[in-house]
Amino acid sequence: MTMSHKIVFFGNERLATGVTTTAPTLRALIDAGYNVVAVVIAQDPTSRSRKARPLEIAEIAGAAGIPVLTPPKLAEIKDELASLQADAGVLAAFGKYVPSSIINLFPYGIVNIHPSLLPKHRGPTPLESVILAGDLETGVSLMQLVAHMDSGPIFAQETVRLEGNETKQALADQLLATGAAMLISYLPSILSGTLTPQPQDETRAQYDEKIAKDAGTLTGETWHKPVAELDRAVRAYAGWPRSRTNVAGTDIIITRAHIGSGYGAVGTLWIAEKSFGVQAIDGVLVIDALIPAGKKEMPASAFLAGYQLPRQP
Repeated sequence: MTMSHKIVFFGNERLATGVTTTAPTLRALIDAGYNVVAVVIAQDPTSRSRKARPLEIAEIAGAAGIPVLTPPKLAEIKDELASLQADAGVLAAFGKYVPSSIINLFPYGIVNIHPSLLPKHRGPTPLESVILAGDLETGVSLMQLVAHMDSGPIFAQETVRLEGNETKQALADQLLATGAAMLISYLPSILSGTLTPQPQDETRAQYDEKIAKDAGTLTGETWHKPVAELDRAVRAYAGWPRSRTNVAGTDIIITRAHIGSGYGAVGTLWIAEKSFGVQAIDGVLVIDALIPAGKKEMPASAFLAGYQLPRQP
């Protein structure tokens, strides 16, 4: 049955800025026998930027012989998409507005895999926002794409409980795997028209804002925050925009940290034999791994061995 259904895939499956992906959704569609006739991504897979990471989904599509389209605007490929005569679209982390003129090309519309329990955490930063808020749960919503951001009716949802120590990458991996499994489970019913999506409760809608480039900067005032809030920020901003601070005259990026107890003045260094951290208002943000300016990532013990930090008296 699946081979008769043509699918156009939209997105790169990177659920947040700074994470990588194994593109499990596209892989699952291919493995299930769906005829994926094109992959549309809102980023050039051969970007000229030397820092740009090759898009994993483009490599997977290429290996499967699936055409990859990277239009600056979707309107530019409307006729090409129409000529594919696909039954439905599937969208996972596309990152750009999809107009009704494109959605309406598909008899069964576009199914969007959104990594939150809609209508909570609509918008571009659901993973970071869940971590920053210290939420106890999140999830995946399988929804019908409409022209308004994340407001389409929902086919299905699955809740994911949070332990409170998830990194952005680990959460992205978990939600992608959940979403891919949900898609394969429910897509036959969607394509047969037997699964009717239910409208969202607009009175509960919550929109997350974009993250500023300097959001992860830790300055003197920042250390007056609760240490749990700082720990959540390190995990939420991993990869981008990253948590940056200055330790004893050296600019560093904190890549891993945990909460420790401490009783010093706010903003002062806490140094042990093989670890160090900074005193917050109610505890110590213990730095487990970091990237010093101009260096590669290293554990805190290596940083202590190579850099002179002022020891406590």
